[in-house]
Amino acid sequence: MSFSIEESPTTGDEVITNYTINFGPQHPAAHGVLRMVMELDGEIIERIDPHVGLLHRGTEKLIEHKTYLQALPYFDRLDYCSPLAMEYSYVLAIEKLLNLEVPLRGQYLRVLFAELTRICNHMLNLGSHVMDVGAMTPNLWLFEIREDCLNFFERASGARMHSAWYRPGGVHQDVPEKLLVDLGNWIDERLFPLFEDAMSLVVDNRIFKQRNVDIAKVSRDDALAWGFSGPMIRAAGIPWDLRKSQPYDVYGRMEFDIPVGTNSDCYDRFMVRVEEVRQSARIMKQCLAEMPVGPVASSDRKVSPPKRGEMKASMEALIHHFKLYTEGFHVPEGEVYVATESPKGEFGVYLVSDGSNKPYRCKIRPTAFSHLQAMDFMSKGHMLPDATAILGAIDVVFGECDR
Repeated sequence: MSFSIEESPTTGDEVITNYTINFGPQHPAAHGVLRMVMELDGEIIERIDPHVGLLHRGTEKLIEHKTYLQALPYFDRLDYCSPLAMEYSYVLAIEKLLNLEVPLRGQYLRVLFAELTRICNHMLNLGSHVMDVGAMTPNLWLFEIREDCLNFFERASGARMHSAWYRPGGVHQDVPEKLLVDLGNWIDERLFPLFEDAMSLVVDNRIFKQRNVDIAKVSRDDALAWGFSGPMIRAAGIPWDLRKSQPYDVYGRMEFDIPVGTNSDCYDRFMVRVEEVRQSARIMKQCLAEMPVGPVASSDRKVSPPKRGEMKASMEALIHHFKLYTEGFHVPEGEVYVATESPKGEFGVYLVSDGSNKPYRCKIRPTAFSHLQAMDFMSKGHMLPDATAILGAIDVVFGECDR
């Protein structure tokens, strides 16, 4: 029952009052350790109070006590559904403070795998969103694609999820040529057939549209006022994408479209991500076609370690390699904010250096926090089951939100 009956203190009559329930923190549709205190009038949502912080690990404070390289794996543990996207902002911030140039092949590899990460993230979100509103089969098919993505990450970095592959100055190691060939074949022969088949079951499905169309509509002005970014703001009809407006690495060379919505509801947010998968594949094919030869990391030995052959040839190089990973490198004094277009929206890193080998301050701008704060605004007046569709359309991961 979603109401309670109390006795009026003045008249003694029975009065029906709103009912308060807990959604989470261990709810299957909570997408993490989210607790929402919901006030219901029957089945209608009157108020939602999201309680976050249950996954807070003090990441920003921990980073202050690590060297710049030692801090890198902490970013993998933020949005653990798209870890390379988290590393991206961090290494770009370090490079900006160091005024460090990245070889062209390293830039192409970073963009290539950033888009593979976007596809990997959207597979999980789209499948979970569909499952939250009652379907099962599309989610299983999309997990097949996600498994392929994780296998590619493993072949490039040695790790399926927490890659720690991006580095200040490029990437840790080059990828085999066979991997690039396999990626190109996978896009045409595996990604598109599976993905389009799964979407054919969903996008025009009557039940799916009834659960998402006209749910949690947000105007353009409200989307800006609430600090939306990524698919959330693009679904409101605003074509804001940092890869276009503030291009980094070789995104300025890529040709791709920015999908936008017209109705700014849960269905539009879903469809924006569907089209983003296609555009990410388009960017990846351009990277594979234009992939240059050459080094994948900076030749500045203060930041980038020597190659294996150089270490064998010189004991000094071996000692330098050891010191680089234990003592780290020093970054000039300064402060910088760098944001990238992560799969969930704008992910920013504000980095302050005091000239030492450790960050003086590292402030992380998460994507999910801005979207989650609007949960009450978006849900008010909707039915209780709509909360799962709204939350699924936000695409929240609490490692990043709570930090």
